[in-house]
Amino acid sequence: MLSLVENRFLPRTAAFFDLDKTVIAKSSTLTFSKSFYQGGLINRRAVLRTAYAQFVFLAGGADHDQMERMREYLSALCKGWNVQQVKEIVAETLHDLIDPIIYDEAATLIEEHHTAGRDVVIVSTSGAEVVEPIGELLGADRVVATRMVVGDDGCFTGEVEYYAYGPTKAEAVKALAVSEGYDLSRCYAYSDSATDVPMLESVGHPHAVNPDRALRREATLREWPILTFDRPVRLKQRLPTFSMPPRPALVAAAALGAAAVTAGLVWYSSRRRTTTTST
Repeated sequence: MLSLVENRFLPRTAAFFDLDKTVIAKSSTLTFSKSFYQGGLINRRAVLRTAYAQFVFLAGGADHDQMERMREYLSALCKGWNVQQVKEIVAETLHDLIDPIIYDEAATLIEEHHTAGRDVVIVSTSGAEVVEPIGELLGADRVVATRMVVGDDGCFTGEVEYYAYGPTKAEAVKALAVSEGYDLSRCYAYSDSATDVPMLESVGHPHAVNPDRALRREATLREWPILTFDRPVRLKQRLPTFSMPPRPALVAAAALGAAAVTAGLVWYSSRRRTTTTST
């Protein structure tokens, strides 16, 4: 049970949520592959390959070599994509593709944290062009996401500007704590992946959600709560009393600069391509 509304005399607090397989049931970016195909950004072969990547992601079986090969493939694939076109495709298909795969349990937690007076922050390795609209749909207060370099022609160059992965997620959380005045010892965090242990251990109330084997083992050793989310549901189909506050999703101060990330890169990006690892 979450505590009642925060004491207004205490420092501010927040709940930090990973996105894929924590708040939604699939990979947020790979879910848009068919839409990118229809928009002319990728061919049929790329659709099949991203479908396979989605399967590997959901099965939790991607090893380092697989991730590296897919990163290289997707980095080359997204080079030259027009950023505005990616944003328009995501906006047009967001409700049809993402709304049905939002976990009911996650939406309830977001509502409860807002009711308790906490900010809700989405911290995702997926691209900003995908994560920011999803954050707005969920009523998140802030978003931290991967960003890609955009050229003068308004297209992705294929280079990574900021990679929100592993330790850099924890750095973003700590930077937000400074800029927003959050007391991390009283904050919450939720993730499904062992790569997010640095983020989880940076707060006083970490939670493992649908954890992979490594995170389940770590959570058990540390006696962190382990949650199971398995009820995807459209927000409008939830109880009539549920009302998600229309809060704009903001790019977190931890991810400085103009948000520009390919919708095709997601969690496969590599820190070796990151041009900056701190925010």
